[in-house]
Amino acid sequence: MLIHPHFNPVAVKIGPIAIHWYGLMYLVGFLLFLVLGRRRIKLGRPAGWQLNELDDLLFYGVLGVILGGRLGYVLFYKPDFYFSHPFDIFKVWEGGMSFHGGFIGVLVAMWVFAYRTRRRFFAVTDFIAPLVPLGLLFGRLGNFINGELWGRVTSPTLPWSMGFPSAANADAAAALRSPQWQQWLVEYGMLPRHPSQLYEMLTEGLLLFVVLYGYSTQPRKTGQISGLFMFGYGLCRFCVEFTREPDDFLGLLQFGLSMGQWLSLPMILLGLHLFWWSSRGRDRV
Repeated sequence: MLIHPHFNPVAVKIGPIAIHWYGLMYLVGFLLFLVLGRRRIKLGRPAGWQLNELDDLLFYGVLGVILGGRLGYVLFYKPDFYFSHPFDIFKVWEGGMSFHGGFIGVLVAMWVFAYRTRRRFFAVTDFIAPLVPLGLLFGRLGNFINGELWGRVTSPTLPWSMGFPSAANADAAAALRSPQWQQWLVEYGMLPRHPSQLYEMLTEGLLLFVVLYGYSTQPRKTGQISGLFMFGYGLCRFCVEFTREPDDFLGLLQFGLSMGQWLSLPMILLGLHLFWWSSRGRDRV
């Protein structure tokens, strides 16, 4: 069994100013968005975009990620708590972001951008879809560095099973459910878990990037790239969630599925429908 390195979450500290690794991962994701976006524009994939529009896209996207991600977490995961403590909604430094909420927020932001620039909505989302997965990759790397969102308990014989020191309380609670897990906890001092953050990094990050960026190198019918992104992310997230520890305040929901899986199912279905519907169109991006 491997042991998580238990990194210091603070990457750089200068006096009272502390820069966290997770924030740096967001910054890397935004920079890669600009680098890859400039490359696509210069190559004319798709045609008709200007470099100055990319900065505006990023600005709208960042607002959508932050506002949508926070509100999504509030509404999807802890609505009772935040409705009782409304001022805590603004305490973003305490953590609590939802990808699915951020995704909705970005869609709203892209609709506003499309309206203001008189572009078709799916032409905008088709342009940004291949630029997103590497940001997801570094976001999951940030989760791993922080030692958070660890996976479910697995066998210590799994070569890449990993113990997380930060999961000590969760390990103690989980061990009460199984004599075998109690034995592992005594033997190893922690429970072996799936490093699900790395699974997500490799699937919804690297794999989805390779598929989308490769697919977008040729002209595609408007909406197809967006549909492929929705389907691909939803499928990757749904599958990896089987190895990810569900939130302790929610647990597993109906049919033994997590909240992440229930939120991913509509993405899978809508992505398939959008890809099929777009394939009937005539215009290409």
